[in-house]
Amino acid sequence: MSQKNETPVLVLSLLLTLALLGGGLWFLAKTLNLGSLFSSGQNAIPGNSNSGTTVALQDRFSRGERLLDPATSSADKQAGISAIASGDYAQAVTRLEASLKAKRNDPEALIYLNNARIGQSQAYTIAVSVPITSSTGAAEEILRGVAQAQTDFNRAGGVNGVPLKVAIVSDDNNPDIAKQVAADLVKDSSILGVIGHFGSDATLAAAPVYQEGGVVMISPTSTAVQISNLGNAIFRTVPSDRFTASTLSDYLLKTLNIQQVAVYYNSGNDYSRSLKEEFTTALTSDGGQVITEFDLNNSAFNAAQAVAQATQQGAQALVLLPNTGALDTALQVVTANQRKLPLLGGDSVYNPKTLQIGGNVAEGMVVAVPWVLLSNPQSPFVQTATRLWGADINWRTATAYDATQVLIAGLKRDPTRQGIQQTLNDPGFSLVGATGNIKFSLAGDRNQPMQLVLVEASSRSSYGYTFVPVATK
Repeated sequence: MSQKNETPVLVLSLLLTLALLGGGLWFLAKTLNLGSLFSSGQNAIPGNSNSGTTVALQDRFSRGERLLDPATSSADKQAGISAIASGDYAQAVTRLEASLKAKRNDPEALIYLNNARIGQSQAYTIAVSVPITSSTGAAEEILRGVAQAQTDFNRAGGVNGVPLKVAIVSDDNNPDIAKQVAADLVKDSSILGVIGHFGSDATLAAAPVYQEGGVVMISPTSTAVQISNLGNAIFRTVPSDRFTASTLSDYLLKTLNIQQVAVYYNSGNDYSRSLKEEFTTALTSDGGQVITEFDLNNSAFNAAQAVAQATQQGAQALVLLPNTGALDTALQVVTANQRKLPLLGGDSVYNPKTLQIGGNVAEGMVVAVPWVLLSNPQSPFVQTATRLWGADINWRTATAYDATQVLIAGLKRDPTRQGIQQTLNDPGFSLVGATGNIKFSLAGDRNQPMQLVLVEASSRSSYGYTFVPVATK
């Protein structure tokens, strides 16, 4: 009987002891800031949504000390990165040169090589934030433009002998991550300007952070109209969706003599939604009509049914306005259409996937883009790019090159955050870039017409199809 009565007392005493120990440990950890021993840390943020991994915020940044693009890994490149991390810049230069000799179109390696050649010497630093893990192809296209501009600038002697370093950031095109990345870049006083972000959603999330911190951000790819008037530190070297919308509307009505169309877009994406709204407004104002819309973000979306429904309702053409993440779904529409109705698309459709997956059923599709290589294949920029990368480049590379040139122009006049911002806000500021004359409106926008390209069979591409300027037809 006595043992039975004592058991509850012992259990209660044990529980009280454990509670006191737990409270003590919590107090000690809080006092000594040992929280990292009990959790993954406040800097741990989600990685690529497709991988389900968690990536520490600091592991998303690199000036050459870590590999961010696993698709381009090699023994020489990894050795060069390790050498930078250990401060052995001579070894880093040797190994990165060998890596580029084997794979010349690796922009991450070229940026790291340029940084290694500078070593610990004085340099001006900018950052470029790209979706390396979620949209590898687009990220590499942007990095090529930045790397080419950095290479040209440093070879020319920099600003009074001071070269340019580039920090690369991997943001997954995720608005939450982009916002955290922006906060860290603002805190890092060595970063004088930022190129990015890729998608309009990410740019809209990060822009207020740069504006408040007084750091110039220039997006080479974000086109949503909502980005206009976000502040005097926010710019872009790509025209807004208004230009794409008016160009597509004009082509439909005046060239194809088509008034009624069906639109396919992603309601969950700022860029896609913005472009759809601007296109609808432009077409209606010009005398046409969007007779039906289909949401690519709808889990019940069926491409074959959507094409059949559009045809039944009298659509004379199909207009694809997806974001990059919804491109695969949009290409299902291309396949279902089987070239029965004319196809048009926004700049996100200008993608190797369109050629690879679309193939012959995409032939004849017309796409609006800010710039196309074949419109001026003999320009100095194109000639240099072809020699440097050993392959054709696209509009994202050209607008990223221009974004870097804009920051360089600011550095030349006043290499401070405030100086760059004042330079770009000067009403007289302009420069001739890869895509033409660059001048910003008071809203930070680039006022430049879009160009039209179409898909046609070609031996220039390994896919058997390529994009060519409509004007050459």
